[in-house]
Amino acid sequence: MADIKIAGIMRAGAYSPNHIGNDAAILNLTSEQLRKRGCEVKIYSEEQLIAGLVKEDIIINMCRDHRSLPILQRREDEGALVINSGYGVENCTRERLTRILVGSNIPYPESLIVNTNEVVTSRMKEASMEQVWIKRGDYHAMHKEDVTYVRHAEEAQEVLQEYFLRGIKRAVINRHLEGDLIKFYGVYGTPYFYWFYPFERRHSQYGSENINGESQQLRFDLDNFKAVCNKAAEALDIKIYGGDCIVSPSGEISIIDFNDWPSFAPCRVEASAVIARAILSEIKNHRKN
Repeated sequence: MADIKIAGIMRAGAYSPNHIGNDAAILNLTSEQLRKRGCEVKIYSEEQLIAGLVKEDIIINMCRDHRSLPILQRREDEGALVINSGYGVENCTRERLTRILVGSNIPYPESLIVNTNEVVTSRMKEASMEQVWIKRGDYHAMHKEDVTYVRHAEEAQEVLQEYFLRGIKRAVINRHLEGDLIKFYGVYGTPYFYWFYPFERRHSQYGSENINGESQQLRFDLDNFKAVCNKAAEALDIKIYGGDCIVSPSGEISIIDFNDWPSFAPCRVEASAVIARAILSEIKNHRKN
């Protein structure tokens, strides 16, 4: 496999809030696994990708910079193998994510997609939406305020005004769901799937796991959980994924967030080997075609 030359693109620090080290670790471990299997892997930054320094035709990446995605998409259109796809990464931005998951009949909270300069109090009251999550619609979360829990429509209006003043034009309002918060990681096309309760592990990005609090160990169908996550990965065009879901008191699963190539922090040693094998399988299929 010495002829397999791979570019690995690190995620820019601005898009790894509170997880810069963890995000770097999973890409480095995956690269080491690929090197053990005979591949040549060179690590680049997103800035180097943007500067045009990446020439390899196999690209594994954690990119999220808005300047990176068109480059990845163009390389993909030209025949390069890009994992995760630049199109898939773009699909994980909030508004696209919401539209795709809802349109694919994947369990997801009732949502409103709004302009940040519009009045939403009447729409929320008509929908009986009080406790909600407001998320910037145009991109991935970069700051704590990009995902905000609010308790009533008037507070939601204030948050939207703050978004507007920050230059964020679109937002998604998700109904808050009661139940157990679960974080998950998976690799599409493989049996690998890892899940845990973040509150119990004190696994946090912005402390939002405290809203649902300690898990009640609500029962759910694990096979169905895996199937829902894999269906979401397919709909979004993401191979290496993670996210969050809520298990309702009746055992129903609802995805509330879905991420392209997360840190796999609690399981990255095991996950890196699975990811590397999945990448090699994708390379083999790509070369056949």
